[in-house]
Amino acid sequence: MNKNPGRKKPEERYDRCAYAMIFPAYFIFAVFILIPIAVVIYYSITNFNLYSAPQFVGLKNYRNLFTDGDFLTGIKNTLVYTVLTLFPQLALGLLVAVMLYRKSKLIPVFRTAFYLPNVMSMVCMSMVWLWIYDPAYGLLNALLKMFGCSTKQWLQDPNMAMLCVVIMSIWKSCGYSMVIFLSGLTSIPGSLYEAASLDGAGPIRKFTSITWPMLRPTTFFLLVTGIVNSFSVFEQINIMTGGGPLNRTTTVVHQIYRRAFLEFKMGYASAMSVILLLFSIVITALIFRFGSQGQDVEVA
Repeated sequence: MNKNPGRKKPEERYDRCAYAMIFPAYFIFAVFILIPIAVVIYYSITNFNLYSAPQFVGLKNYRNLFTDGDFLTGIKNTLVYTVLTLFPQLALGLLVAVMLYRKSKLIPVFRTAFYLPNVMSMVCMSMVWLWIYDPAYGLLNALLKMFGCSTKQWLQDPNMAMLCVVIMSIWKSCGYSMVIFLSGLTSIPGSLYEAASLDGAGPIRKFTSITWPMLRPTTFFLLVTGIVNSFSVFEQINIMTGGGPLNRTTTVVHQIYRRAFLEFKMGYASAMSVILLLFSIVITALIFRFGSQGQDVEVA
């Protein structure tokens, strides 16, 4: 029998203290994530233009999306951008991480140099590359003239614009992949490499049998975050190409921006946002379902 019925058990006090400590995080998540998502879903079934009250239209906005050529082009360009950016970024980040995973006085300098673009603002980096690609005063055309080659309209050419944006994005983001891969390399026991050396394994054999299998969790993390970030690409597209030429570089988020803040079709843009959210969830779920999460790592 409890002699002091008014006195709380230590477990109850600990639970209340824990809930009180995590409440701010859940409150911020609800206010800035859950509630906005609910509002966007509501607006997606309305005809809302910021100047009048929302009018319920049901699934009309969603039906119109699948006949909207610009939106379908944005989906295709987003997928192309994701494929062209993500895998070279991961490969380059892994290559640089392996090369810089050693002890030397200059290694911190090289690591800083590779990571520095990632901490810069995307707007600033887009402006820098906009100058590099400038057809009249850009660095690339200046180099071409120096070697006697003909200049190019880099961002004005429909066949080259997306590739130019992809190169810029890879350059800016590979430093982040490098840092994450470096953290993964530090978790690999050195005894594995020592045992492999005793067995006569060379650098390539060590990489394929030890380094790569042990980096599966790190690669999986970068793959998921990279896909989510690629689906939300906007700044460099808006600054460098504006979605052109001929909509060759427009993306889903760029289309959402145009419909919402240039055409003031908030309900239609909200439907685009819901489709993008569902698409991201499905792709991420498929990766978690069929991708290697690194839980059972075997070293050959």
